[in-house]
Amino acid sequence: MENCIFCKIANKEIPCSIAYEDDVIMAFHDLQPQAPVHVLIIPKEHIASLDEVSFDHVEAMGWLMAKVTDIAAQLGLENGYRLVCNCGEDGMQTVKHLHFHLLGKRKMLWPPG
Repeated sequence: MENCIFCKIANKEIPCSIAYEDDVIMAFHDLQPQAPVHVLIIPKEHIASLDEVSFDHVEAMGWLMAKVTDIAAQLGLENGYRLVCNCGEDGMQTVKHLHFHLLGKRKMLWPPG
């Protein structure tokens, strides 16, 4: 997507602090962290939101979900973590590129919002 900030990050047009990267996904540190560890995990392919995921995305989405535990372990989140996906306006999705917030290194509260 031409004007998508996360596509630009995935294409390395905008610098970021990369926590993990492979051919399918990228995880990078959030510029406004809400926890001591806060990374965003994105598919490199532009998918606007969770509502846009289709059966064409099964392989990439399965890979992303399977890598969460590896990324969490690499970041030292052995006591647990929270994985959040905001979807749509009411869900407070501010960037229209599917992304998951991986948060940890503090006690998470409930309800979250």
